Amino acid sequence: MMYDWNRQRPSAMPYHRYRPAHERVEVPLTDRTWPARRITEAPLWVPVDLRDGNQALAEPMDPARKRRMFDLLVRMGYKEIEVGYPSASQMDFDFVRHLATPGVVPDDVSVVVFTAARRDLIERTFAAIEGMSRVVVHLYTATAPTWREIVLGHDRAELHAMIRDAAEHVARLAGDRDIRFQFSPEVFNLTEPDYVLEVCNSLTALWDASPDRPVIHNLPATVEIATPNVYADQIEYMHRHLDRRDAVILSVHPHNDRGTGVACAELAVLAGAQRVEGCLFGNGERTGNVDLVTLALNLHSQGVDPMVDLSDIDEVRRVVEHCNRLPVPDRHPYAGDLVYTAFSGTHQDAIKKGLAHHAERAAELGVPPEQAPWDVPYLPIDPADVGRDYQAVIRVNSQSGKGGIAYLLHTRYGLELPRRLQIDFSSVVQRATDGSGEEITAEELWELFHATYIAPGESAAPVEWKAVETGPGVHEFEGTLPDGRRLHGTGNGPLAALTSALAADGTEVDILHYAEHALDPGRGGRAIAYVEVRAGGVTRWGAAQDTSVLTASVQAVLAAVTRARSAGSVAAQGPAAVEAPAQGPAAVEASAQG
Repeated sequence: MMYDWNRQRPSAMPYHRYRPAHERVEVPLTDRTWPARRITEAPLWVPVDLRDGNQALAEPMDPARKRRMFDLLVRMGYKEIEVGYPSASQMDFDFVRHLATPGVVPDDVSVVVFTAARRDLIERTFAAIEGMSRVVVHLYTATAPTWREIVLGHDRAELHAMIRDAAEHVARLAGDRDIRFQFSPEVFNLTEPDYVLEVCNSLTALWDASPDRPVIHNLPATVEIATPNVYADQIEYMHRHLDRRDAVILSVHPHNDRGTGVACAELAVLAGAQRVEGCLFGNGERTGNVDLVTLALNLHSQGVDPMVDLSDIDEVRRVVEHCNRLPVPDRHPYAGDLVYTAFSGTHQDAIKKGLAHHAERAAELGVPPEQAPWDVPYLPIDPADVGRDYQAVIRVNSQSGKGGIAYLLHTRYGLELPRRLQIDFSSVVQRATDGSGEEITAEELWELFHATYIAPGESAAPVEWKAVETGPGVHEFEGTLPDGRRLHGTGNGPLAALTSALAADGTEVDILHYAEHALDPGRGGRAIAYVEVRAGGVTRWGAAQDTSVLTASVQAVLAAVTRARSAGSVAAQGPAAVEAPAQGPAAVEASAQG
């Protein structure tokens, strides 16, 4: 008698309403070769955060955020960047015109502008790029039967004629300028392969593609509908049948509706794709575009140069979170707060032994640990490669379990530590308990937290200070250091004014994270503020509590700066000795949100 190992039973889900992919689109490839290939070099990465990512945001980026995102992409090393849909909105048009300002776009960077296959929209697009060089005009039209027949109301021949007319108009307007052409048959993965091939080959000829002026055919999985191997088969079919193959850059644009966007992109590269469009951390419509960060670091983990700089992944994440107004999840590959953290004791033990072995191996090879081959359990890459380190959240006692430190501080003292501060404090606790091996009580945890993050802001004799709003959106901070030197600065909020004052005194400070909450209910209750700063290249947390939120916020900044200064880097910037001012301000006429 066979053992009944699978006891699942039919569900009530209406699965019968849906057709499998092989019934929706033909995939004629049968002699696939992509499974036997390996990825040995990075494709051309093309971030579309400023167009596809931006259009998916509940609150699209303003011009300042767009420029900050563009500058980040340039610093990271991207050489082709889709910058907008200039015919879709005045804001997109104006941003492209801003990029036309001499010196804004580096000489080795190409910008891509997106347009639908309509003459009026194409003309508006060319007006936006007037005076620019190294531009790619990206023409798109949906070609799948459902979109073709229901949305556009065309048959195959009519739609092909419309696309050709638009492509001819693009070529006429481009003339002999330094403009290249791109075409996307939107919803490629649901379009008949013979029809996509017919349209793409037609445009290759129309645009007279050549190896020294190649066209881009971008084949989107606009909505994921199948397993990644199906998309790979579709890409290999196109790779093997496109005309003038040496004059065509084969590009892919996977989405993540089934959660397999990364796998689709990687298998597509195996199948012949040379260029991948996506967004940092996978922002985009619905479940997002493919994540370019994960793709790049997947290559890095395989010993392949990703061709972009992710050595400070937290800075990349901070900019992206600011521009998108969306958080990167704690478990996001490579970038989340918890991806280099082990809660399990067995994992911690394996990693600790692996790191010790790594250090020994590096010594044997006579190289620094950061240059030695990496082979540590549970850590696919060295966290230091992306500016991070391994953190273990330790077991505090037998009752507390995972996350015990944060749990005890919250339940006993009301603290709601930000995630990165939890990780930072866990290492402090680890050092404090390593020697004795004993468990630590909630009272001891609080004393350690106070000594580490709060006391540095309380160590100086009280002096008078004030923060006032001198005009709409303009705040001024004034104070006196114990040695008699005056602090003075202005900013768009009290904390911005404080950092300006510290900068004027020789200490450059960036506030990376700010959080605060009430500790006591009702009016007059205490509040606590947590601040993460970067000062002199050193990142440190500080905290403070007071009945005034502003006072707590100022004290927390000064505590964090004092800790950073103690690490030795801030002192090298200037002679300023940062000391904490009084426990209460002389005049408070602003909120702490600076």
